[in-house]
Amino acid sequence: MVKESASPDRVDAAIARIAERQHGIATSAQLVSAGLSPAAIAKRVRAGRLHRVHRGVYAVGYPAVAREARWIAAVLACGPDALLSHRSAAELWELLRPAKGPIEITVPTQNGRRRRADLVVHRCAALPPSAATIRSLIPVTAPWRTIEDLRGTVPPRLHRRAIRQAEVRRFALGPRTDGDRTRSDLERDFLRLCRRHRIPPPEVNVRIGRWTVDFLWRAERVVVETDSWRFHGGSIAYEDDHVRNLDLRRGGYTVFRFTERQVRKEADVVVADLGEALC
Repeated sequence: MVKESASPDRVDAAIARIAERQHGIATSAQLVSAGLSPAAIAKRVRAGRLHRVHRGVYAVGYPAVAREARWIAAVLACGPDALLSHRSAAELWELLRPAKGPIEITVPTQNGRRRRADLVVHRCAALPPSAATIRSLIPVTAPWRTIEDLRGTVPPRLHRRAIRQAEVRRFALGPRTDGDRTRSDLERDFLRLCRRHRIPPPEVNVRIGRWTVDFLWRAERVVVETDSWRFHGGSIAYEDDHVRNLDLRRGGYTVFRFTERQVRKEADVVVADLGEALC
């Protein structure tokens, strides 16, 4: 703790160290420990050197506009054991795309707390140690807990998308219980296409040698890969896809590649092409 009588330069240096490890955010308690009195904090707010984000939480030097700054400010506003959670945690883990809305926080208590603007505070009696971690300097629920929290709080399609993204990133989630092995909305669309046109159901995301293929009809030795630009665009993906195709063909498999547009807009062409191979 820096004494209040310390030089302004020393106080500023202490505050800068706090802000550096918290995306530019500091609490009033931390500012006091750095050497500021409550009156000095108020003076810096008036001078535009501190910017109030939540009650007792400030951005140092400039308004907190970055997502990371807003996330950690929300966590700090809710107490020492608070965690970023639910949809906000899913965005931090890059399981869901950023969306407008309040920041969601979980606190390990059933006690009531003062309502805070722009925050949704979830309360639970206790959290196991494995449910809490740190990412980008922000206390956050672990991926498995984030997925669990999303169930029932976001639309089912977003819950499935978060699970698939977590699996792609190889986060530890435990066993799946819904039987859905797809890893993208495009893969789910292809399965719907198969059901709609009475195409026999394939195996989904299975290994053949060193490759994991999207869809496999094992008896017919037919493989389908569904390609979106997000995952298959660029020269490296282009080369990898051709190496994969060659290996599979050498292994006696017939390989089809269908684009996102073909699956969603040209289903008749896809069905006709695939149907001949499965006859």
